[in-house]
Amino acid sequence: MSATFEIFLGTQPGLEPCLREEAAEAGFPAPVAVGGGVTFQGSWEDVMRANLTLRGAARVLARIGEFRAFHLAQLDKRARKFPWGEVLRPDVPFRVEVVTGKRNKIYHAGAAQERIERAITEELGAPVSPEAEVVLKVRIEDDTVILSVDTSGEALHKRGYKAGVGKAPMRETMAALFLRACGYRGTESVLDPMCGSGTFVIEAAEWARGLMPGRARRFAFEHLVPCDAGALARLREGWRSSGTDLAFHGSDRNVNVIGMATENAARAGVGDLCRFAPVPVSAVERPAGPPGLVIVNPPYGARIGKKKDLYALYGAFGQVMAERFSGWRVGMITSDGQLAQATGLPWLPVGAPVAHGGLRVRLYRTAALP
Repeated sequence: MSATFEIFLGTQPGLEPCLREEAAEAGFPAPVAVGGGVTFQGSWEDVMRANLTLRGAARVLARIGEFRAFHLAQLDKRARKFPWGEVLRPDVPFRVEVVTGKRNKIYHAGAAQERIERAITEELGAPVSPEAEVVLKVRIEDDTVILSVDTSGEALHKRGYKAGVGKAPMRETMAALFLRACGYRGTESVLDPMCGSGTFVIEAAEWARGLMPGRARRFAFEHLVPCDAGALARLREGWRSSGTDLAFHGSDRNVNVIGMATENAARAGVGDLCRFAPVPVSAVERPAGPPGLVIVNPPYGARIGKKKDLYALYGAFGQVMAERFSGWRVGMITSDGQLAQATGLPWLPVGAPVAHGGLRVRLYRTAALP
């Protein structure tokens, strides 16, 4: 492999511009938004840094090469000649996932997977395992076999601190990008009045404290040949968190999730910054201090319960915001535009839909409320 290669940061379609902005801010070179993610040319150190430090990336893929193949015998031959030993270790199990496009002579993904796995095992000696953390992602497109390795392992929203989740949870990576889309940069208080297990509140508090999102977990790249353990240690040790005197607030009418959120925040190292209380939306009070951001992922009809029961909830939320939260901005994620309008809040133009839990949701945002 050359010193630099294509690195792909995955995200849900619709959130690519926010992830591109985060990657650019983090100093990754010339990131470009593409369908389902962001690409840039980088090094193995960039791979490690992206996994450790980007809040919004769902996973990080490294493109390790490509070759042409018009039939399975040719695929087998060229897979055997590929320099797998530059990336994969002979003592580490791996598995292969193949996706084939429409315009290929090779169209049977299962047969292609079998040939590639056998070629690697026989030429390199690495064992195949269906549970392997090292995953080779193969895309066959226009008779070109494109090879990438998933450097993350478990999806990056698994930060390593959350034991409990409520119904219809928001992934941490999505929460970070929705916060960013609302203009949040770690310099203001955040309140979530339907906080569930506390994802938005904890993510915002971590961001304000400057905590590295990947600090408490391991990654698949640690099992690859190019991983430099010394460089990884320097990245971890060189990261500096910052102090903050901001407070972050979550409430929910479900008393059980409040305990869960409190424990999650403590495990994440932001328990002292976060205040969780079992309070219904209608009783939410404006926190002391300067205005900040209210962000909420309320139930929507297709997700939990019946839609008609939700109009009152959305209406109550809008009324509380209008009456008590002057100067604050509001962000709300919902799959239902009618419910969003039931709040009566002055929404800005709405962005692209985002896939979430089998639905297409949108972020509704306001400017600072009058």
